[in-house]
Amino acid sequence: MDSAKISIIIPAYNEEEGLDRALGSLMPIAAAKGWEVIVVDDGSTDKTPEVVKEQGASLISHPVNKGYGASLKTGIRVAGGEVVIIMDSDGQHDASGIEQLLEHIDRYDMVVGARKKNVLIRAPGKKLLSLVANFLSGVKIPDLNSGFRAIRKNIVKSFLHICPNGFSFTTTITLAFLREGYNVKYVPLEAEMRVGRKSSVKFFRDGYKTFLLIIRVIVLFNPLKVFIPASLFLLVAGVLFTLYGIISFGRAPNVGILAILSSIILFFMGILADQISAIRRERRLD
Repeated sequence: MDSAKISIIIPAYNEEEGLDRALGSLMPIAAAKGWEVIVVDDGSTDKTPEVVKEQGASLISHPVNKGYGASLKTGIRVAGGEVVIIMDSDGQHDASGIEQLLEHIDRYDMVVGARKKNVLIRAPGKKLLSLVANFLSGVKIPDLNSGFRAIRKNIVKSFLHICPNGFSFTTTITLAFLREGYNVKYVPLEAEMRVGRKSSVKFFRDGYKTFLLIIRVIVLFNPLKVFIPASLFLLVAGVLFTLYGIISFGRAPNVGILAILSSIILFFMGILADQISAIRRERRLD
């Protein structure tokens, strides 16, 4: 891959300490390789912009805080490279890992740095979300929301309209690539502890949002994966409850009949959603 075709995008919000460490290790390598480095300052109130200027990276500033995903969208739209590398600004990612990602980008559409270490307090929540994502996508995902990855710009730009402005950008783009049949490679990489301020991600609040996001993305690309299991569950529950009512009380209970009717409605809603999804994909390819 031609080095001049590589753009590195780092979203940053009040990350002066972590960003200083990240850029300190990245900029010498980027200068030697001829990589473009873009830091998107998402309305920081600390010295993040000053750190970027001191380190010599390109700076794009949002006047107000818009979110992690919005910052990535800004960086991707202005990036000059054919391949974009996204990195976190908290110092977790070692710049040497970029070369490991780029080794595979000629054969893959997205290469993800799968973290070997996880923060223990978040491990159960991440595990649960990963299990849901694995089931709905039909693919085992080693690291659902890694913020260190190499992506082909022309492909990722076609998905920006469905990506959220919040922290779940990486989750969405992962599921979108997998469901649309793009080639995704996971490369195990070490991740350091974050530097500076504490993460703003909250397990219950953001975990719930991520769960809904996973459902939403899968419904966009493969709605039957959501509607059919729900329909079958209601059908089985309705039939069993109806049989129990007939055997025990000599009549079909209203709840059982309602569950069966709901399962039929969900089934046809799934068929309709699947057709809409197919039409949307055809228009996207035109």
